Amino acid sequence: MLLGRYVNKYYLKYWYFYLLGVIALVAVDYVQLFQPEVLGQIIDHLSDSSKNGTPADTGLIARLCGKIMAVAAVMFAGRMLWRYTLFNASQRIEAGLRHEMFEKSERLSQRYYHETKVGSIMSWFTTDLETVEEFTGFGTVQLVDALFLGILVIVRMLKMDWVLALFAIVPMMLIIVWGVLVEKYMGLKWEERQREYDRLYDFTQENFSGIRVIKAFVKETAELHAFAKVARKNRDSNISFVRVSVFFDVVIEIIIAVIMAVIVGFGSWFVWAAVSGSPVVIFTHPVALTAGQLVTFFGYFESLIWPMIALGSLVTMLSRARASMKRVTAFLEAGEDLTDRENAVVLSDVRGGIEFRGLTFTYPGASEPALKDISLKIEPGETVGVVGRVGSGKTTILALLTRLYNVDDGTLFIDGRDVMDCTVASVRDAVAAVPQDNFLFSDTVEHNITFSKEGATHEAAAAAAAFADVADNIDSFPDGYETLTGERGVTLSGGQKQRISIARAYLKDAPIMVMDDSVSAVDVGTEEKILANIRKLRAGKTTVIIASRVSTVAHADRIIVLNEGRLEAFGIPSELALSSPTYKKMVMLQELEKEVSGTGDESGVRADG
Repeated sequence: MLLGRYVNKYYLKYWYFYLLGVIALVAVDYVQLFQPEVLGQIIDHLSDSSKNGTPADTGLIARLCGKIMAVAAVMFAGRMLWRYTLFNASQRIEAGLRHEMFEKSERLSQRYYHETKVGSIMSWFTTDLETVEEFTGFGTVQLVDALFLGILVIVRMLKMDWVLALFAIVPMMLIIVWGVLVEKYMGLKWEERQREYDRLYDFTQENFSGIRVIKAFVKETAELHAFAKVARKNRDSNISFVRVSVFFDVVIEIIIAVIMAVIVGFGSWFVWAAVSGSPVVIFTHPVALTAGQLVTFFGYFESLIWPMIALGSLVTMLSRARASMKRVTAFLEAGEDLTDRENAVVLSDVRGGIEFRGLTFTYPGASEPALKDISLKIEPGETVGVVGRVGSGKTTILALLTRLYNVDDGTLFIDGRDVMDCTVASVRDAVAAVPQDNFLFSDTVEHNITFSKEGATHEAAAAAAAFADVADNIDSFPDGYETLTGERGVTLSGGQKQRISIARAYLKDAPIMVMDDSVSAVDVGTEEKILANIRKLRAGKTTVIIASRVSTVAHADRIIVLNEGRLEAFGIPSELALSSPTYKKMVMLQELEKEVSGTGDESGVRADG
């Protein structure tokens, strides 16, 4: 069907649907041509009866009417069958492609999502797949009708009277020529329309995501004007495409209307001449048609109209489907950075040792490395803190340990094994992450906690909530653990979201847990309880705590101090006050804030100083 291997394989997979559908469609096309024949016979019989002054044979007319009803019954059953099979197959193709695209989206690295907007991707998953589904379903109907019904009708018209048939068929070829001329141009217009739709989708998605910021800065009016500008471009591209499509259809309708007028005009003349006894002779061929034969011929032509319209519509549909499938194919064939090597090993029996050996890492599109020549070793079972100013590379450590990006060979090891030589899944399985954004699914609290461990019980979720000191909050909710968190956890406070994220990571019971600024939104008392639970319940397991407050990592075994992506110091807290200017400044600022605020240790100090 000219849409490439990603669709062709589904044609082979669902061949039985297409076979049954095409058979039913062909059967309908075949039997429906009996209708104009029967109508012509009825008219000729009534005409002869009137001319001869004899009564009409009601039995014959009843049999002919019965034949029409039988044709209608077959057409009804056939149309039900091809609608079920062909549209069922097209829906399955759309579902299969969407499944492939979803799996692809999971395999793509962060690099791809840095370079591609979410709105564009969602457009591919929706409008583009719907366009492909339309072509593989209704497009198949149009193709079969245009070929089989069109050829069958033309053959019957030629058999009835080839001269009159030429009056109808030759102009109809203009539709094919017109379709070929317009097809490529319509494809370009459709691509332009889809690009503008992507921009509209991107703008809308960003505004809904940032609605709180927009309201906080009273920018609703400004954003409405900006949206109107984007919407106008989308509207203009749609109108431009529709204009071309309508003009294409109008030309086809004009061609068909002219041909119908020619058939009625010349056909009536031929019938009148034949009745008058002097039939018209064209190319030595006497055109002698009866009234019934003219009705039959006109019925054939009416049956030919749909195949010709279908052929024209198929051109439009094919151009759209090709343009959409081109975008879908580009997504499915996008390069995957995070793939397992040919001889990748499964990281198993992890004890929790982590080592950086001269690691330097630069984010995609960045000009400067986020981490520069980092060399350090974390022993299994240690609790290690990571502090530093904003932009010093703290969060990058979490991203690399969870294999969200690739690193150079021989620079990052877990238990002495190079992470690049291990499967991505096994590396991620060894690490429980609490990311900075504390993302929660629009689901119940319990399902958000148990997301990290398949088959986890309610008791396990409750124990994890107790570890994160959020159990009392959950119990106070009207629906308890069945409380819906809303989109991205919108119904919860920042501290509650952080603690539920911690509970989710703890429940995984991974040998390594990395917490990225995960207690910044809780009070000091709650923070101390969580840190105490880490020391007690994760004893013997490696825990890396990335923090913005020195107090958060004060009880860690050792602390990593980063400064502008470089390792400034790595040691026990008492040593760092002497060896690390950044750490010393953070401690001084924390003490100063405590003195100024007079709140003891309740506020802490951010690491950005």
